[in-house]
Amino acid sequence: MYQALLDLHMKLNLSSFHLLPAASMLGTVLLVLGVLMMAGVSLRAQVAPAAPSGDPEDFRIKPCLHSIGYAGVWRGQAQLTVDEFLVKAKQLGFDSVMIMAKRPHLSPLDYDEAARKKLKGRLNELGLTLVGLAGYSDFTAGIDKGGIPNAEIQAVYVGEVARLARDLGCPMVRIFTGYERPGIPYDRQYATVVEGLKLAGKEAANYGITLAVQNHHDIGLHHDAMRWLMEEVSLPNVKVGWDAWSPTLEGLTREEIRASVLKMKPYIVNTIAAQYKRQRRFRYMNELTNYRPEEDMLRATSMTDPEGIIDYRSFIADLKEVGYRGYIVYEMCEVLEGGGSIQNLDRTARECLKFFATMQAAP
Repeated sequence: MYQALLDLHMKLNLSSFHLLPAASMLGTVLLVLGVLMMAGVSLRAQVAPAAPSGDPEDFRIKPCLHSIGYAGVWRGQAQLTVDEFLVKAKQLGFDSVMIMAKRPHLSPLDYDEAARKKLKGRLNELGLTLVGLAGYSDFTAGIDKGGIPNAEIQAVYVGEVARLARDLGCPMVRIFTGYERPGIPYDRQYATVVEGLKLAGKEAANYGITLAVQNHHDIGLHHDAMRWLMEEVSLPNVKVGWDAWSPTLEGLTREEIRASVLKMKPYIVNTIAAQYKRQRRFRYMNELTNYRPEEDMLRATSMTDPEGIIDYRSFIADLKEVGYRGYIVYEMCEVLEGGGSIQNLDRTARECLKFFATMQAAP
């Protein structure tokens, strides 16, 4: 009964009512809405994330907590269930969350219709906004094995996460492009990402979901490449999650990072924040009785750490300049300074809220 009514709710074409008298049309609409409400179908509008307006007055810091910090992913990190995470986020003072769309948290494999309805009710009960689901895609995976339709497989996964988002009343799914594989021509990999994003975007559109492509994987990492990629994909529901982390690690200057925000302005609907510090590495060369420098190791730290390498004060000012209207999603996504105990995770999350509070108060 519930699914049949939900299908009716999603597919009803009110444009056909132009043939009916006004009173009859109104009565029919009210009847359908009443039946849907009695069946427990949510009629709350699922509003698509908005791109920046261009007006700094539209900018607000809206903190959101990512569940990956409490998923036990990183060495020594405590793990909470989805429900425990939701309660924790509320206790810490967050009003919104992003949930990892894979095990051990929110895999589509583990949530049937009843489980989805229960989770949606729990979010409402706690007064939490589900900003987005964090999808984990890699459209170039398996590209060296031409007989396997990996881009299609990835698109099916994204589509199922989009269906899950729709069922939870959530408008957005964060996804990635693809890692560059050795021995495969770059443009073949790029074209596969374009194909995958188009397939995934069309799947997500079936559920009214916006995809936010995060600047995380190799393909399209730089803002020039990402802007080109978005224009080539050219789907209204495929947008961008633009973070300060990767431009910083690319070695971009302060002005270049600002330029990246300005260039991506038509597409930015999400941003994820995390702070890191460098640990220098060296390898001993016995024949020279000396050390050779290696690439630095990055470790996660609090948003208030003065040794943090990412200039979030400037990046947030850039977001304000373009009138960014989305959330700032905070994640603890690496081995964390102070360890992975619940107490340290909580302390670090609270430091994030302190940092955002000072930024909101700044002129």
